[in-house]
Amino acid sequence: MSAALPPLRLAFIGCGNIAIQYFNGLRPFRHLVEIAAVSDLDLPRAREQAAKNGVPRAASVEDVLADPSLDLVLNLTTPAAHAEVNEHALRAGKHVYTEKPFALTSADAAGTLALAQAHNRRIGCAPDTVLGRGIQTCRRLIEQGRIGQPVAITANMLYRGPEAWHPNPAFFYQRGAGPLFDMGPYYLTALINLVGPFRSVSALARASFPERLVRSQPLAGTRVPVETPTHLCAAVELVPGAIGTITMSFDVWQHGLPLLEIYGTEGAVQCPDPNTFGGRVRAWEEKTNRWEEIETQQPPQIGRGLGVADLVMALRENRPHRQSGEMAAHVVEVMEAFHISSDTGRRYDLRSSCAQPAPMPEGLPFGAVL
Repeated sequence: MSAALPPLRLAFIGCGNIAIQYFNGLRPFRHLVEIAAVSDLDLPRAREQAAKNGVPRAASVEDVLADPSLDLVLNLTTPAAHAEVNEHALRAGKHVYTEKPFALTSADAAGTLALAQAHNRRIGCAPDTVLGRGIQTCRRLIEQGRIGQPVAITANMLYRGPEAWHPNPAFFYQRGAGPLFDMGPYYLTALINLVGPFRSVSALARASFPERLVRSQPLAGTRVPVETPTHLCAAVELVPGAIGTITMSFDVWQHGLPLLEIYGTEGAVQCPDPNTFGGRVRAWEEKTNRWEEIETQQPPQIGRGLGVADLVMALRENRPHRQSGEMAAHVVEVMEAFHISSDTGRRYDLRSSCAQPAPMPEGLPFGAVL
């Protein structure tokens, strides 16, 4: 029985701000994953995180990759390093789960996928928030036909940027970041889960300010240059035929737009923030002519790490894992399409596609994935 198998031995590469969420989120899955080592370019930081979280070993990145007893790498490095670290881990014979974005270019994403296939290793990618009860409840509503056939979507992530709260926000304004590469994966991955992959993107983009004033400590008062668009909007078409609009911005103080809504032939669903695992779900149906609060059916949310656990369980069950590299690579091309379309003034037709992941089962016990 798969339940009797030993857990896979996992190593963190990167111990930055996001790491604590994975330390906490993986705790319910100790029967699937053992955090055996942590590493970071800043080795003292790795040692500190190991001591805080009861991890037996802190090591250099090179030592982690060379250790044959480690089965799986969790890549929590900065976005610019994701593709390179993923490829090193795959060549070292490890399965990989990486933070988003999967890569900064479609070419790098495709190369990583090819390497995973060549080495017969799994590669998965955040965000796994789409596996939580919020987005999964919305998916069940759609699949049950409550809103009819989806015909349109809107997704909006707009605020005034991370310099108000992040201790070191400069990287958010470098190439490969900005609101699209930082937050876009949550919305795009949710839309793929809810409706399907993308067919085309027609976009406009701009950098509204040449530099940003940091308002958070410890760098308050310093300025960082802006090297990437900070307000992007697009008309998009999804493969099933739905069309809609997506706006991503670090330039907006306030707004009254919905975060994520799906419009169907017989109703609509208001989705929660796809950067969270739960949240409020509302549905409007023609037959009732009113908005209805929908009870979410899954257990209390576990947290980041659910995608890692699903990848491990998928290995045991010999099935596709939900947060696949193919879907993550498709998301990268969609984000790249925003920039290409804006630069050329033309619609961009996607070359890649991906399967819509399997939905999460209802009524899962705490700490379980199937």
